[in-house]
Amino acid sequence: MRRGQNPAKSVRDVARPERITVALLNYIPFLSGFYTETLDVLKVSLESMRKDAGLPFDLMVFDNGSCVEARDFLVKEKEEGRIQYLVLSEKNMGKGGAWNVMLAGAPGEIIAYTDADVLFYSNWLKASVDLLETYPNVGMVTARPFRTSEMYLQSSIAWAKVNAELQQGDILPYEWFYEFSTTLGYSDDELKRIYSETTDYRVTYKNLPAYLGASHWQFTAYKSVLAQFLPFDMDKPMGQVRQLDERMDAAGYLRLMPVDRYVQNMSNTLPSTYKAGSPVKQVSRYRRLWDAPFIKKPLLAFYTLIFNIYYK
Repeated sequence: MRRGQNPAKSVRDVARPERITVALLNYIPFLSGFYTETLDVLKVSLESMRKDAGLPFDLMVFDNGSCVEARDFLVKEKEEGRIQYLVLSEKNMGKGGAWNVMLAGAPGEIIAYTDADVLFYSNWLKASVDLLETYPNVGMVTARPFRTSEMYLQSSIAWAKVNAELQQGDILPYEWFYEFSTTLGYSDDELKRIYSETTDYRVTYKNLPAYLGASHWQFTAYKSVLAQFLPFDMDKPMGQVRQLDERMDAAGYLRLMPVDRYVQNMSNTLPSTYKAGSPVKQVSRYRRLWDAPFIKKPLLAFYTLIFNIYYK
């Protein structure tokens, strides 16, 4: 039998979420090897995200089965009011499984998704939303220009040829291309080859310029648009995330990037400016030896084998 009335019945108003939800996906299984600096990378990502986004937002974090140190940090951030929504998954659901929860459950009208290794610069969110709200039929906006595969730009190119001023060529400075692409593990020779074999598409619509392209590692989109592509059925933790890029293009949505750099990929190491202010050290001859392909490749293969045994 009930005793008394639920005090919640007397509450007249409830808190309303912000129009924009920033949704961050985190996975740090342990703090050694590849993941040695990743908790610090996460902290820097969150700090830079909040510093000057240009628009208000609520923060949702989905932790995909991380180690206790990472979970304890996130719980503390939630308790101190710096994370509005925190989901702690017992196991790694993969990126697709996490997206199914995050992109469906985020309360905002607009979702700004990010991996946990992104460094943000001032006005990153405002610049993204400006493109989202100015251009028609936008699927996703990634907050920096970089070379993306033309394979996933067919709808954007077709639209731009008819409805906007379109430029094509080597428009993106090589330094900007190198700054981002070098974090993906390519050698200098590979980057020069890729830059020579690819091209940029830059458009102007209603006096607002943009590059054509976007990517799954960081993007801003309307929740109603993302809902059309859920659920994601990915049977591997990584490597299949291009499904979103493919589906966006196939459905006819624009994929855009601002003409200035508002985010940068840190990967698994901190930028040198965050390492206690110390200058970047010269690479020793011993380090060059470890980086030799005939040594590096078998060691990394052995590392991958050990990782798969314990964490796959």
